[in-house]
Amino acid sequence: MGSLLGVDIGGTKTAVVVGRAAREGMSILGRTAFPTEPHARPWHDALDAVAAEARGLAQARAPGEPFLAVGVSCGGPLDSRAGLILAPPNLPGWDGVPVTVELGRMLGCPAYLQNDANACALAEWRFGAGRGTRNMVFLTFGTGMGAGLILDGRLYEGTNDLAGEVGHVRLAEEGPEGYGKEGSFEGFCSGGGIAKRARQAAEKALAAGGAPSFCPDRRGLGGITARHVGDSAASGDALAIEILAGCGRQLGRGLAMIIDIINPQRIVIGSIFTRCESFLRPAMEAEIGREALPGAARVCEVVPAALGEGIGDYACLSVAMDGLLRDGALRDGEKKA
Repeated sequence: MGSLLGVDIGGTKTAVVVGRAAREGMSILGRTAFPTEPHARPWHDALDAVAAEARGLAQARAPGEPFLAVGVSCGGPLDSRAGLILAPPNLPGWDGVPVTVELGRMLGCPAYLQNDANACALAEWRFGAGRGTRNMVFLTFGTGMGAGLILDGRLYEGTNDLAGEVGHVRLAEEGPEGYGKEGSFEGFCSGGGIAKRARQAAEKALAAGGAPSFCPDRRGLGGITARHVGDSAASGDALAIEILAGCGRQLGRGLAMIIDIINPQRIVIGSIFTRCESFLRPAMEAEIGREALPGAARVCEVVPAALGEGIGDYACLSVAMDGLLRDGALRDGEKKA
């Protein structure tokens, strides 16, 4: 089997990865990255750099071996079927970019595109915490809250790539804002949402003469992050623990809706959940117990993502593999060869 190429396009950096599917998972053969610089250079220059890095990796890691396919992971909005990136907010100037046509032409192989949540869902399903399932949901729970859906053994994108936008769902009339909507799932369960609630709680504590460890004085209010809250909770800070418990309750409420509507075998949650699971899980499970259908909740596991910091590399390579499988150019058993 030939090698696969993965491209993870972000607003700050773009990673280019070469890998090969093996019996025990995906073997990463090589990786490089460079600044995307969307403000400084046009998209076609960035894609030229991707192609140049890919050729360099191919020569160094797999000389003479062709790429079977290219998989591209990128934040939305996009049109995965047409292979178009449609002006993501973190990529100014990338408006209607025909990324699969361009990379396919430059590298001489088919190219496929998915949004980053879908790409991560494919990666965790094939190589991580979702292995062995037919119905799985992956939740990002990082900068934002989005979902990738594996239904009946395949990725489900929806009519126009908007399936899985769970962050937009309103969980309460009032609360932190996400997706431009107060009280949304993303508002409560994201890095920005946790930081906002922590700032509000710290202001009250400081006004009352207290000083939470994640913000010992008013000068630190603007710099509070979800990681600060998690670290403080791990050190026993009562206010940080309370903030994460509140987030856990809203997480459980959102998960209960997903469990009732989709009836998945497993929900895999990344980023903040993997770091703060012990503080989030008790309130999350209590809320699922109150809100979800017992029969659906009983068959659904909620687990942290397994691929860690390397998930972006596995994600874009998984897009390439999934595209070949859908097109019939690769049989499912061949990935184990």
